[in-house]
Amino acid sequence: MINNTPEIKLGIVAVSRDCFPNSLSENRRKAVVEAYDGDIYECPIIVENEIDMQNALKDLKEAECDALVVYLGNFGPETEETLLVKYFDGPCMVVAAAEETGDDLVGGRGDAYCGMLNASYNLKLRNLKAYIPEYPVGDAQDVAEMIKEFVPIATAVVAVRNLKIISFGPRPMNFLACNAPIKQLYNLGVEIEENSELDLFEAFNKHAGDARIPEVVKDMEAELGKGNMKPEILPKLAQYEITLLDWIEAHRGSRKYVTLTGKCWPAFQTQFGFVPCYVNSRLTKMGIPVSCEVDIYGTLSEFIGTVVSKDTVTLLDINNTVPKDMYESEIKGKYDYTLKDTFMGFHCGNTASTKLSFCSMKYQMIMARTLPEEVTQGTLEGDIVPGQITFYRLQSTADAKLRAYIAEGEVLPVATRSFGGIGIFAIPEMGRFYRHVLIEGNYPHHGAVAFGHFGKTLFEVFKMLGVEVSEIGYNQPKGVRYPTENPWA
Repeated sequence: MINNTPEIKLGIVAVSRDCFPNSLSENRRKAVVEAYDGDIYECPIIVENEIDMQNALKDLKEAECDALVVYLGNFGPETEETLLVKYFDGPCMVVAAAEETGDDLVGGRGDAYCGMLNASYNLKLRNLKAYIPEYPVGDAQDVAEMIKEFVPIATAVVAVRNLKIISFGPRPMNFLACNAPIKQLYNLGVEIEENSELDLFEAFNKHAGDARIPEVVKDMEAELGKGNMKPEILPKLAQYEITLLDWIEAHRGSRKYVTLTGKCWPAFQTQFGFVPCYVNSRLTKMGIPVSCEVDIYGTLSEFIGTVVSKDTVTLLDINNTVPKDMYESEIKGKYDYTLKDTFMGFHCGNTASTKLSFCSMKYQMIMARTLPEEVTQGTLEGDIVPGQITFYRLQSTADAKLRAYIAEGEVLPVATRSFGGIGIFAIPEMGRFYRHVLIEGNYPHHGAVAFGHFGKTLFEVFKMLGVEVSEIGYNQPKGVRYPTENPWA
């Protein structure tokens, strides 16, 4: 994969209330660092006052830390510990020490359980967001485990703040669902570069005869194997892939990470002479997510999932129901899901080959209904690999409010008997989630898919990015009613 996600450097600072021995915080910090199975910079300064706080921040900056653990080794100074969060340039976690032994509850009692309450209140007073674990108090080993859970959250936040999304073209006609205000992107720290399809077409034509094309074609042939059903289109697809990669490097600017989103119809096929699906899948596999239909929040969602999962993701339509006869014959009694728990996730062919059980690169059937088949070549088809998944999305509403959804489930090992990149998905209580989160929340048809269960981490990432908890939808368990759900339904 291309290096398109960060590897963060984590720092830890211990704080101490001046009426407690600072050695308590220092020794407990050392124990946490020793218990932590990973790279973490141990700031030697114990923060008791504002001068300590400034010196600690200077030390962390010189150590090039990207994320910070503020550790209450005892009750802690509520002003200085929250000023650390305010002035540190990166995501912060606040966590507290548990008492260690019943034999030392006089001089060795730290009261950080109490101090954590004051810390949370002061964070709110200053309008600061910090990651606080579900139960943020523990011994050295407990805190070390909490830090491990913080790392992917912090990494995602750092990644988003250093991201540029490059788009080509306006949203297609009748795809208003993907046309969300970009104001929230800037609020998140994301930069966006919007271009015309004509700009991309000009760059593509300038890459005709590029010396790198044969090498890329060879790599495509090796990837597709027997699934290479349209070998004659590979040189053009290789030319397009090189165009996009060169555009990224020429337009990255000050940003460390880049994602793309493009317009693949109605004129793309007739002018370029192919569809971009397969190339989109290859870039996504490289770690550069590419969304279709100029879905800007779709590619942002994919990028977050790539960082969190450290794996290839995809973007799919929440597309069609599973027929009753298919459910009865191939799912019922074999898997613990109702018909309404199942649906098919589909897209024309943008899912990476590594996330398909089998694949073939050929023409795009839907587009070929209205266009000559030869200009619709370049889509990657196959059934999506079975296993655990997380379906999720970060989205701006029409009035520029951030909201998100997360639902964990699985792709069933059941043949779809259909076309495109497609799988049979099963999510507990999907029917109710579909109605009272997706429809009620006015979400578009595109959802990002991470291969594994990452709901816990994504929930915290969305909170850290500023999504209100009330605006993060998830599939409520049976018996827990949605606010909009008819109680007599």
